[in-house]
This record gives sequence, C-alpha cells and structure tokens, in this order.
Amino acid sequence: MKLTRTKSFKTFAGPAWTENPINMQMLGICSALAVTVQLKTAFVMALAMTFVVSFSNLIVSAMRNYIPSNIRIIVELAVIASLVIITDEFLKAYMYDVSKLLSVFVGLIITNCIILGRAEGFALSNPPHLAFIDGLGNGAGYGSVLLSVAFIRELFGSGNIFGFSVVPETFYKAGYENMNIMLLAPAAFIIIGLMAWLQKYLTTKE
Repeated sequence: MKLTRTKSFKTFAGPAWTENPINMQMLGICSALAVTVQLKTAFVMALAMTFVVSFSNLIVSAMRNYIPSNIRIIVELAVIASLVIITDEFLKAYMYDVSKLLSVFVGLIITNCIILGRAEGFALSNPPHLAFIDGLGNGAGYGSVLLSVAFIRELFGSGNIFGFSVVPETFYKAGYENMNIMLLAPAAFIIIGLMAWLQKYLTTKE
C-alpha cells in the first residue's frame, strides 16, 4: 500500500515539478503565450487542459489492451478531440465571455503535444489510475506556469488581479505607469524563459 502511494505521488509530482511540461520540456508554449494576459483566461485554460489530459489518459489507458497498434494514434486523437469538444461546448454554454476571450485556443488543445505525448508515452503502458494521476500532474504543472505568468503580466501590465484593480490610485498620481509591454507576447516568452532557467537552476542544486 505504501509503495502504491509513493508511486502515485511520484507520478503526480514528476510532471508537476521536476518534469514540468513547459519549463523543463518546452511543450505547450504557444498557448502559454496567448492566454496569459489575464488570470481569468489562464485559470480556465489550465482547468480545461487538466480535464482533457487527465481523462484522455484514463480512457486511453483503459482501452490500451484493445487498441490495434496500427491505429492507436487515430484512436487517441478521437478521444482527445471528443473531450475538447465537450470542454468547448461547456465553456460556450456556461462561460461564454471567457470562451470568446480564449477564442480558438480551447480547440487547439487537440494539437497540444503534451496531451498526445502523455497518451503515447504513459497511458499506453500504465494502469488507468496512474494514467489519470499523471494527467493531473501534467495539468498542475502546465497550470502553475500559466497562472504564474498571467499573474505577473496582468499585475504589471494593467494593474489588475482577476480583473480587479490592485494598484492604488495614489501610485498613478505619483507618476506610476503600467508596463504595456507585459501585455505583448514577447513579455510572456521572456517570463517563461526566466522561470525555466530558475527551475532548472533549483532542480540542479537539488
């Protein structure tokens, strides 16, 4: 039982930190650049990604002994696409404003190499419960980077957190100005680069 818990923890903690899909593997960077102008969109994107990668891993793992090897990629893509469509329709029904802000990037989760990579590299060779935990870990790792980048960009780019102003009016009267460059994609790229460097430095020291 203890070994099972240890393996489950390592399965989750690996992608969440030491094998973070963005900082350590440089995957999923395009969406990280596009949806991190606001914390709200980053948070919803992180949840959507976690849902898709977790349940696609679970489903692919549950079917792994029944999927012919010559069509496994097609089956995996069909599973991922179905989950993405469900997510997109849910957002349009219950969070339409956020869905509009995310634009095509929810649909592009289908092409996110993190999801297909985990289905191919982990779900096909591990039991369903570990595959699901691996998906949660990858979602947590992906989401932590998105939220960190979005926090910095929204705070310094517009003076807001989750759309609420947090910079006192007296700061603006004293000459403080928002850093508009933070609202541009190059700023996100620089922040992700610095975070990747910091994480690799910390993990190397460990």
